[in-house]
Amino acid sequence: MIQTPIDIARAAYGKDLPDWVEALALACGRSSQAAVARQLDRSGAVVSQILRAIYPAKTTQIEERVRGVLMNGTVECPALGLLPIQICQDHRQRARESVITNSHRARMQRACSNCSRNQKEGQE
Repeated sequence: MIQTPIDIARAAYGKDLPDWVEALALACGRSSQAAVARQLDRSGAVVSQILRAIYPAKTTQIEERVRGVLMNGTVECPALGLLPIQICQDHRQRARESVITNSHRARMQRACSNCSRNQKEGQE
């Protein structure tokens, strides 16, 4: 019998299946793990490991990505206002790279450096 992604996730997490993993599994069931991985800008291996509850690192980053891309989660950015979580995550990542190529990126680097979301991320 072929298991669906939601079957795999339910078997791995049992009654403690997080809502974001359920959303990930359902999205994979509607298309494919590879397609969902591309949407999330992550590898298919990451998606597979999350569904099977064997991801070897903290899941905070991928959870945030799933909530933004698949669950339409938003955050209030001090510089840009309301925006999708994954866009905030992308700005925070670029702010850590310290490569300022334009005025918008410089503005975001300053905003992200002082943002409480970025500071919490560094503590995990």
